[in-house]
Amino acid sequence: MEFEFSPKVVELRERLLKFMDDHVYPNEQRREEELAANAKAGRPYAELPMMAGLKAKAREQGLWNLFLPPHPGDTHAPTGLTNVEYAPLCEIMGRRYWCAEIFNCSAPDTGNMEVLARYGTPAQQARWLTPLLAGEIRSSFAMTEPEVASSDATNIQCSIRREGDEYVINGRKWYITGAMNERCEIFVLMGKTDPDHADRHKQQSMILVPKDTPGITIVRDMALLGVYDPPFGHPEIVFENVRVPVSNILLGEGRGFEIAQGRLGPGRIHHCMRAIGMAEAALEMMCRRLASRTAFRKLLADQGVWRERIAESRMLIDQSRWMVLNAAHRMDTVGNKVAAKEIAMIKVLTPNNCVKVIDWAMQAFGAMGLSQDTLLTSFYAYERHLRVADGPDEVHRNAIAKQELAAYL
Repeated sequence: MEFEFSPKVVELRERLLKFMDDHVYPNEQRREEELAANAKAGRPYAELPMMAGLKAKAREQGLWNLFLPPHPGDTHAPTGLTNVEYAPLCEIMGRRYWCAEIFNCSAPDTGNMEVLARYGTPAQQARWLTPLLAGEIRSSFAMTEPEVASSDATNIQCSIRREGDEYVINGRKWYITGAMNERCEIFVLMGKTDPDHADRHKQQSMILVPKDTPGITIVRDMALLGVYDPPFGHPEIVFENVRVPVSNILLGEGRGFEIAQGRLGPGRIHHCMRAIGMAEAALEMMCRRLASRTAFRKLLADQGVWRERIAESRMLIDQSRWMVLNAAHRMDTVGNKVAAKEIAMIKVLTPNNCVKVIDWAMQAFGAMGLSQDTLLTSFYAYERHLRVADGPDEVHRNAIAKQELAAYL
């Protein structure tokens, strides 16, 4: 099977690569300075001043909302891209953890926009999807809970109880990506509307909860491997008697799992391709380092152990990329449900492969590889968290095995 880029993707890819060279890499130091300035001013989760200008440039160049076909009212997206077409663009953006926001292509906004585009009512789309597509606001996806094993989403305990024309929400969530950001205005929240339903997969619903609704308390930001992540943040949040209109329910009561499956399939492709982009960047950094350092009177690049690791890294990255492209192709041709096994396989394979490459790159840099002077520690944290996010390895391995065994049991 060949994954040859279409002329449209070739052209978008060239423009995106140039944008990264012209505007992203040269602004890395400025980003660090603005993060420090925001922290000093007591607003670590405020948008960085440089981002507005970069976003404007991206929109002007048609590098906006690349993940999603155009929506009515949004004139800045290119023609709709398939999963296979978007994947190589997502990989390029993944070379820097923070830059997908410039193109309005960062999680969890991408998944939330897909949910609203696919399942939202016209009123919900007008209120929330339109400003999200325009990059005017940001959003979060509130699912994971600290008090239950959220790898089994049927365990979720957050209550969504109807009272007249309102739903009343009570529960505790954590690691809610992006919720600390000052521009985050809406949560897509998953909870239980019918905890006694005989079908455990119809107990849950998804509902839109504005961040400024009374009863919402951000308890604390959560660190990832001991490191906080401004200006995004991944906080613990308490929802106490939070009231929203009945019209905020998505698709209807008991449809939460249905929505989640539609949301998570493309999201896993995006996560994996961003991970591959980081691994490619780490391999490039490792090669440059090894070609410039001497130990024991010998260039590191000439030492057998490092040549073996470079070769292994190239194979791990390419293996991951072809597996992800195959999963994307299956999603495009037979649908997410039929492609569930391929999606599960890349969700396990990619983070495990890429974290190994990044670990070797850290080793090549020695003490510097563990410091704030390279991007490798942030790459490592992102890759390692993917072994848990959107379902841990164990859940996906079990799903793969069940499909393999189905013909024999």
